[in-house]
Amino acid sequence: MISTAIRVARVGSAAELAAAVLMMLGYPGLMATALVPSAPAFAVAAAVTYLADLYLHHKRSRLIGLLSKVRAGASTRFLVRELLLILLLARLDLSREPVFYAAIACFTVFFGLQAPHGALVTLIGKRRQMPVATRNVDLVSRLRIPDAPPRLLLSRATVKMLHLDLAAVVGLLVCAMGDSVRPGFAGIAVTLGLGALYVLALVPYLRGRRLPPKAPKVLATVSSWLREYRPEVVLYFSGSDDSAYQVNMWLETMEQMEARSLVILRERAVLEKMAPTSVPVICVPGGVHLMNLDLSMVRVALYCANVGKNIHLLRVPTMKHVFIGHGDSDKAASVNPFSKVYDEVWVAGRAGRDRYAIADVGIRDEDVVEVGRPQLASIRPGDGVPADRVPTVLYAPTWEGWDDNPGNTSLLLAGENIVRKLVSAEPPVRVLYKPHPFTGTRSAKAGAAHRRIIALIKKAAAERASDPRFTADPAAQARAKAELTRLKTRLDGLSLAFDERADEAVTSRDGIVDVRKHQEAARLRAEWNETYWRSFPSYEHRVITGASPHLYDCFNASEAMVSDISSVVSDFIASGKPCAVTDSAELGAEEFRRQNTAVRAAVILGNDAAELDRLLDAVRDPAGDPLAKDRDELKEYLLGPDEPTSLARFDIAVADLALKAEARNVGQVSLVVAPDDMPDGETSAEADGEAARTRDVTTA
Repeated sequence: MISTAIRVARVGSAAELAAAVLMMLGYPGLMATALVPSAPAFAVAAAVTYLADLYLHHKRSRLIGLLSKVRAGASTRFLVRELLLILLLARLDLSREPVFYAAIACFTVFFGLQAPHGALVTLIGKRRQMPVATRNVDLVSRLRIPDAPPRLLLSRATVKMLHLDLAAVVGLLVCAMGDSVRPGFAGIAVTLGLGALYVLALVPYLRGRRLPPKAPKVLATVSSWLREYRPEVVLYFSGSDDSAYQVNMWLETMEQMEARSLVILRERAVLEKMAPTSVPVICVPGGVHLMNLDLSMVRVALYCANVGKNIHLLRVPTMKHVFIGHGDSDKAASVNPFSKVYDEVWVAGRAGRDRYAIADVGIRDEDVVEVGRPQLASIRPGDGVPADRVPTVLYAPTWEGWDDNPGNTSLLLAGENIVRKLVSAEPPVRVLYKPHPFTGTRSAKAGAAHRRIIALIKKAAAERASDPRFTADPAAQARAKAELTRLKTRLDGLSLAFDERADEAVTSRDGIVDVRKHQEAARLRAEWNETYWRSFPSYEHRVITGASPHLYDCFNASEAMVSDISSVVSDFIASGKPCAVTDSAELGAEEFRRQNTAVRAAVILGNDAAELDRLLDAVRDPAGDPLAKDRDELKEYLLGPDEPTSLARFDIAVADLALKAEARNVGQVSLVVAPDDMPDGETSAEADGEAARTRDVTTA
């Protein structure tokens, strides 16, 4: 019942639900105590509403936004409380006292101050917003970008301004409960004085010298930087903040490749969620602004998602466009007909090529290039179960998808059966549960199944902790946890060279990664990951959410995996370890294998998970695993050969396509201005000038 109430109220926890209930009950309480009247009781009810409101704002509860949509926003709530205080004063026979009229005037003027305050905050925010936000782009020597206003003024400005009424409310309540009107007048003076000062303090930050340069100058400066940096390959991405992982998975590859690289984002929210990188990043929300950037030197553009905003870069003919995706799987998204818009489609192995041929969606075979998966380099091959711990099985289901196809995820029909069988297996195994980050975002049923699975795992972990068969080393785990804290502290100091809470203009100005610190942070993250697995007993079932540990780290910590049809299965194949895949749509093992290449060397599970014992047998006796040879063959088919490395093949593909782009551009110039066709009297210099203008036209 509580979980249902949390979902309906749009809050994230039981504490938020309690705060929401108290706030909602507080206003009827204010009305009742004002009518009675009782100043002490009114003070208690007012305190409850203030504190509950402040807590919900602090937690950034979704309920706050929902209340604004139904005309019960923060300003309305504060005004209602102030009006009820006026009612209390009237009921206490203070309506003929000067303090009563002073209170009415105070709240009227204070409410009037909200408009200029809100306008100033909005204007400052908009005028300090850059048309192009950057990371690792040197703007300091090229643009004058002033410091932002103090965070005290702009952070949660509306909430701070509204709470200035507290002085007047407290003063008037003291007045109502005592014999003196002085506290009332004093509180009124403090509220109005602070409110006016807050508004006046914001005014100077609208002056020109305290604002960043306007869009044309910023765009011209960034284009100038681009002409100096001369990026050869661009990773382009557009999507929601929840999909930032799709671009994050390519950042390390972009850092390691031979060609000069650049990342272009289209949403500010994605920039905020992007992982630290040493690659220059340009975030261009406006399509017109993107079209006005000088990208004439770029020869290859890589796209990791099929979205509408891709058209803004696809229109540039001087570069070749490649779809690289954000995972390799047998999902329908892996053979999207939209891929016809790209010059080439890069896949991991032969399976990707065959997938497009079978789908017959218009992708020509000569436009498909096999480059492997550079991101999989960190996945270690299996070498059996370590002698010092029980085998580990990873359950990594995908999310529910955009429709209600029962084959999308195992969570709904098979998830609890899988987890029950794993936690009760004999001989025992350890379970790691790593759900997809989108789990439960669309389907309430999937979210509920996810929570039930978490409950099952936590219950099993508690039972195992009291089982005498399992022993732990609390001292070693305590040392590991202390080490995790130390590593996190060091990582927090190294992760960014700038204040990520600063506004967009300042983070663009200061957002230059210190390469030495960036490399040190990578080393510390690897050390953190190794320490993490030592911070709890090796037999303990674990729910793992969030960015760390990474999914691939979970691969390395496991001897087997259970998953659904998704890129997770193809990636896990790189380890060579046993895996099982759920046939939640109940197609049958033969048809399921026919439709999904990646499961041809996997144990196929029905929704009852009855076949799970076959996976556990392969884990306990690797030598007797009947699918081991099939997995080796499937690995090469899905991901390509081990040599040359995937990164080397990726670099070769970039270089080859860049040559094709350059050849195309040279050919276009020669078509427009051919020496034999030069009019009489035209000089070679004039022809060169015409060729240059032609190049400019092709990029406009």
